This record gives sequence, C-alpha cells and structure tokens, in this order.
Amino acid sequence: MYLRPEKYPALVLNADFRPLSYFPLSVWPWQDAVKSAYLDRVNIIQFYDRQVSSPSCSMQLPSVIALKEYVKPAPYPAFTRFNLFLRDRFSCQYCGAHEDLTFDHVIPRRAGGRTTWENVVAACAPCNIRKGGRMPERAGMHPRRRPERPTAHQLNEVGRGFPPNHLHESWRDYLYWDIELEP
Repeated sequence: MYLRPEKYPALVLNADFRPLSYFPLSVWPWQDAVKSAYLDRVNIIQFYDRQVSSPSCSMQLPSVIALKEYVKPAPYPAFTRFNLFLRDRFSCQYCGAHEDLTFDHVIPRRAGGRTTWENVVAACAPCNIRKGGRMPERAGMHPRRRPERPTAHQLNEVGRGFPPNHLHESWRDYLYWDIELEP
C-alpha cells in the first residue's frame, strides 16, 4: 500500500530533543525518516500506528526522530523574505495589515539604504506604494517597531505563534504550542 508522505511526517529533533526549527517546523517525509533510521543516523522516539513493508521486513512508521549527532544552530538566521515576514509577525509594520505583504526599505535604496535586517520591514503593498522611495519623515510613515536583526532563538520564539496545520499527538512532549493536536 502506498502512503502519502504528507500524511505521516516525522518530527525531527536535534540530539538535545529540541526541534531543529519551529517555523517552518522541522519535519521529514516518512520515507526520509525510515531511510535515516535504516542508515543509523537517527533514533526513533515515537511511532505512528502504521507500518511499511518491503519483501524482507516491516517497520512501524516513525513519528518522532532525534538526530544522533547534535547540529549546532546558527546564532543568526539568514536574511530571507520569509524570515523577515516571520520577524515582523506577518504584518505590515506601517498599518498592521496581514495581506499582500512585500518588504520596504525604511531608508530607500536610492538614498543609500541597504537590504539588511536593520533597514527592511514587512509592508503591505498599499503602504509600500504610498511610502514610495521617500524617507520615513517625508512620507510621514514610521515602522511600528524598529527593525533589528533577530537571533535564531528569537525567530523560533516568534514561530511558535504560528503552529503548522499538521501536529500529531505523539509530538506533544516536544513542542510548546497551546493548541489542539491531531490524534
């Protein structure tokens, strides 16, 4: 029987039993989890009530796995559009809207502004167009929060506020969201 990977992902924990990341949540398709277990790269911590079989063996699908070797997290996340939106909690830093997000250079590039954590904020398209290439004072638009470079820990903390659609009951002891989990 073919099992769809999105139905049985495995939560991936670091060797210290913490998720590698919260947002996006560190999960692998069941095929990758089984392969890593077979290659002895992970410890299986929890199982689903489903099995997969080959001609020579059967095994329960892992629902929680932990890496055998600790992966040291980077102290600072990469500057990406997604991480910027996460830092700004997926809301426009001028009006608070959550739709049609873009990013805005607080100090415009034409005025020497750079594409850095400290100069870019999430902005909805209407606010971005309204501000244009003007300085905040001239446009009368200032970000709600001062843009700063987040640490990986800070970004993970923000990510906990946005739980994914799929959370299995067996993951409860390893995640810290206050929501209803799937059985």
